[in-house]
Amino acid sequence: MSADALRAMPPSLSRWYEISQERITAFADVTEDWQFIHLDTERMQPQGGTMAHGFLTLAMLSAMSYDVQPEIPGMVQGLNYGFDRIRFVSPVRAGQQIRGRFSVAEVIEKPGRYNVRWDVAVQIDGTDRPALVAQWINVFEVAA
Repeated sequence: MSADALRAMPPSLSRWYEISQERITAFADVTEDWQFIHLDTERMQPQGGTMAHGFLTLAMLSAMSYDVQPEIPGMVQGLNYGFDRIRFVSPVRAGQQIRGRFSVAEVIEKPGRYNVRWDVAVQIDGTDRPALVAQWINVFEVAA
């Protein structure tokens, strides 16, 4: 896929991912972030239930990206280069489903690689407001 083909790629949606309480608890254990808003279902019931860590929602972008990123002939590896912008807009409650909407914002072609900036929104099933919006940069290294 050429740089021009990447630029012309239409917005793409990942599949839906369930954010279960088990996934939230596992993420809490890995990151040692055991704040009650993520784990105490009884205490959080009046607020609509526990909520996922913002960084869990952000981390799900990796899985979502595999659903939408195109095959690039000669690709050696894809790298996470970072983010220009991240905003956590709405909480994701335990049991909700999320998916990513990816749009190519910019492609910079360099020798042996493409720098691709994606505009990403993580949608929550059944709501209008996204969980997060971000500008994410990937580097795709290609064989010469």
